[in-house]
Amino acid sequence: AVMGILMMNITGFAFPDPAYLNPLATPGAGPWDVAIYLMDFLLFDGKMRGLFSFLFGASMLMVILRAKAGGNSAVRTHFSRMVWLLIFGLIHLCLIWWGDILTLYAVTGMVAWFFRTLPAHKLVTVGILLLVAQLAMVALVPLSLLLLKAHAAEPGAPAGVGMALIEMRRGLGSPEPGWMAEQIALYRSGYAAVLQARMAKINPVGMVMFNGFETLAYMLFGMAGLKSGFLSGEAPRATYRRWAAIGFGVGLPVYAALGAYLIAQDFSPLSVSLAVMTATVPVRPLMIMGWAALIILTVRGENGMGRRIAATGRMAFSNYLGTSLICTTIFYGYGLGWFGALSRAESLLVVVAIWAVMLGWSEPWLQHFRYGPLEWLWRCCARGSWQRLRGAAFAGD
Repeated sequence: AVMGILMMNITGFAFPDPAYLNPLATPGAGPWDVAIYLMDFLLFDGKMRGLFSFLFGASMLMVILRAKAGGNSAVRTHFSRMVWLLIFGLIHLCLIWWGDILTLYAVTGMVAWFFRTLPAHKLVTVGILLLVAQLAMVALVPLSLLLLKAHAAEPGAPAGVGMALIEMRRGLGSPEPGWMAEQIALYRSGYAAVLQARMAKINPVGMVMFNGFETLAYMLFGMAGLKSGFLSGEAPRATYRRWAAIGFGVGLPVYAALGAYLIAQDFSPLSVSLAVMTATVPVRPLMIMGWAALIILTVRGENGMGRRIAATGRMAFSNYLGTSLICTTIFYGYGLGWFGALSRAESLLVVVAIWAVMLGWSEPWLQHFRYGPLEWLWRCCARGSWQRLRGAAFAGD
């Protein structure tokens, strides 16, 4: 999951913001940029983040259950972890990269506590209702765009309407070249200028409000997956085959149809808001289940690559924040300054290189230490005491 998230986040590191949603917003966009965007849209967009959220919900429940079984306060353990995760997330959001997800997870994780005792089927039911709420939330984006266009066509429309349409295009479409050039120049400048721009645009409350329903739904699905044995690999192989077939059998044709619609509409802001932001909400969970099932089928049993992937996942916190440090150093002006300089295809080479780093260092580290470095720091802060670090992680907890 943490490796797959980088497939999407690399766009946020390497290019101006609208490139994440629209391939034509990539500087010098060509056919290969569109093709790679569509591959990401088909296979990775939202699915890896969703899988990460599933697993966060499952692991959160595991920590709660272990605390209770060990005679510790489950409520204190959980909320202490979430408060410290919020602190780490805000540091990451403000000082390192605007695309932080930890802040959202910390706040949503606090809410997820109140659903921990529900049986699996009720967790799924509540999750589906939350996705309906998320769908209604994101549907406001294309609706707003349509209303703005209608107002702009009226005689004597206020200047603010036109400016709002420009802002929508800068978020969803292919912005004017001058604005793109300004963004590239900004992120190729020094840390102070980048920090000032980041602080001006981040909105943690808005992020939680806009993405909270879906994120909480996925965490509840993860709890249900743990309680049912699905995410722990305890279900029969036939169950995983069935979910892989359902997830990809339903999801891929829908995403392919949405991709064809985007091409036919030349990736207009309205088509992006409809196809990328809105229509994917109900089908994305099936794709996430398909990915989870496929991964479990693939990595069952002991093998060298499976152990490396497991170690990378066990150090997901360190690898996630480490990725931000590496990528901002590569792309921002206080590092190599490659922002806006690569094509999408070239940016994938950076992804592969960072994957190699993740897979290369995680297992050797955990052969000597019980936790990843940031996992250990989080544990020390949350427990309010120095935690033993040395000792092989896979020897047990």
